[in-house]
Amino acid sequence: MASARPNPFQWLWYAAGGRLPARLREWVLHDVTGRTWFLRGAARSSVLVLPLASVWLLLPGPLGLRLSLCLMALLVGYFYSLAYLEESCEHKLVKHGYRYGSGRATRNAAKEAAEAEAHARYVERYRS
Repeated sequence: MASARPNPFQWLWYAAGGRLPARLREWVLHDVTGRTWFLRGAARSSVLVLPLASVWLLLPGPLGLRLSLCLMALLVGYFYSLAYLEESCEHKLVKHGYRYGSGRATRNAAKEAAEAEAHARYVERYRS
């Protein structure tokens, strides 16, 4: 992975759907294909969902109603953003110059390598 990382403002722009400079292209690939890609996607979703849910607290009305509106906004927002997270990651990669499907292919290759390594350790330990 390249050592270049986005600064906080660039990351917020990226999390909101913006395009990063070309020098951060490798970081984007790592961001959406790394071991913690799902958690990173959830963090990016929080940038969009939490401000919206916070607005419901400012509305007039009973506190119980406002809290339930916040909870519903969070549940629906996270449900849809996480349900379509893989597609969102592929779209981010296409936006940064990669071909569609490269994120899934990279994650699958890493998964196969990890499974092959685990299988080799198993064979070495129990079958020799």
